Formats: sequence, structure tokens, C-alpha cells
Amino acid sequence: MAAIGGDITEVRYSHPTLGSGVFFAKAGETSTLDLGGIRSNDETSGIDGSGEPVFQLTNTRGSLEMVVSNDDKEREDLFKAIALAGDPVSAEWTMTHINGTIYGMTGKPVGDLNGDLMAATFTLKVSGTKVRKIQ
Repeated sequence: MAAIGGDITEVRYSHPTLGSGVFFAKAGETSTLDLGGIRSNDETSGIDGSGEPVFQLTNTRGSLEMVVSNDDKEREDLFKAIALAGDPVSAEWTMTHINGTIYGMTGKPVGDLNGDLMAATFTLKVSGTKVRKIQ
């Protein structure tokens, strides 16, 4: 079977006090998925005097980053993302890929949340637990 790339179509969240909602990814934009988990640092000096490698293992959190539409009149997407980022409690997230794959994680929006008023978009990066494949 061929690999099928493409858009994230929607990102849903459920938060215990802020409620639930959906962000819609903009078509044709790059989305980046980091599953998280154990990584080996890439360090050229990671070797000892005998010539044996020294590997540094670190645990990383998962994330998904994409450009989403920003309806600031009705859905107030950017306001909701900022509220989710600022709350100390994480939300449950699911992300649906155009090929039918659904990913899930627990986390929150991280980084800068700035709206592009001309394009009616903003970059949403959700980071938290390791990403799991739901379907």
C-alpha cells in the first residue's frame, strides 16, 4: 500500500473546565508530528577514549504543529487556544489526518500564539504526552 500524506483536517480538544471544541487545519499547509519518547542525542563528541560511543538518552514530549483557521468573529479560535495554553490543567486532544488516521495525546498549546489577520490563520502547536495512534 502506498504512503498517503496530506492535511490534518481537524484537531479536537476536551478540557475539564474550558469545555470541548475543534480547530480546523488549513489545507495545503505543512503539519509536523513528533511522537515523543526516548531519543539519542546526536553529539559528535559522544565517544570515549577507547573509541566506544557514548549515547545520551533523553525522554521527549510529543507534539503536533499546524496552521489552523482563525474565525475571530464566531468561533474565536485564537482566544480559545490562548485560554487552553494559560490553564494549568491539560486537555485531551485528537488529531485527524486526511488518510483516516487519528492521533491522540494529553497536553496544551505551547509557544507563541499570534493570529495572521490577513490570512485568518495562526500556528497551533500542541505538546504534551507521547502521541498515540487511536485509529
